Amino acid sequence: MKQLVLPIKDSNVLHEVQDTLLQNFRQGRRNYTIFQVGKATLLRVSDVLALRRNEIFNDNGTIKKNAYIRDKKTNKPNILYLKPVKLDLLDYYAWLQKKNIQSEWLFPSTTHPDRHITEKQFYKIMAKTGDLLGINYLGTHTMRKTGAYRVYTQSNYNIGLVMELLNHSSEAMTLKYLGLDQISREKMLDQINFN
Repeated sequence: MKQLVLPIKDSNVLHEVQDTLLQNFRQGRRNYTIFQVGKATLLRVSDVLALRRNEIFNDNGTIKKNAYIRDKKTNKPNILYLKPVKLDLLDYYAWLQKKNIQSEWLFPSTTHPDRHITEKQFYKIMAKTGDLLGINYLGTHTMRKTGAYRVYTQSNYNIGLVMELLNHSSEAMTLKYLGLDQISREKMLDQINFN
């Protein structure tokens, strides 16, 4: 049976997930940064984990304004705007330096630094986070869906922007991806003046 993965819509729950990723794992800074980058860039987990350090950081450790990648699934070019996650990336860079972790990958495997962390391993991290917090809808796509949901609600429901950021080809696909259930629709409809 396929697991239902939903966006984190409640800010308090989001903070609990972020704190758990950061505090409850030996590689907490890495796990937290993966989540933050995924949430801010709306990339699929496979694309987040495949980021190379030189795509994000300049040689002197500063953050690039944009990263230019090609989505693995669609093969479409994608420009990542890194400013929303700049502070997290700077903290992560300092952590990498302190731990003396050398790898071409932005998110290297602990056991094999010549490879990046696998989707399976990150899934286990998200599942354990869900177990610790009693949340049954966390998965590797949680960060992407959460970022998309936050952009959607904080941009006055700009579906076109979210669709573009997700590299989707239809609004229907994007709306389904956002997990817009009856409660969400009712909440949005409550904001509409029908008089």
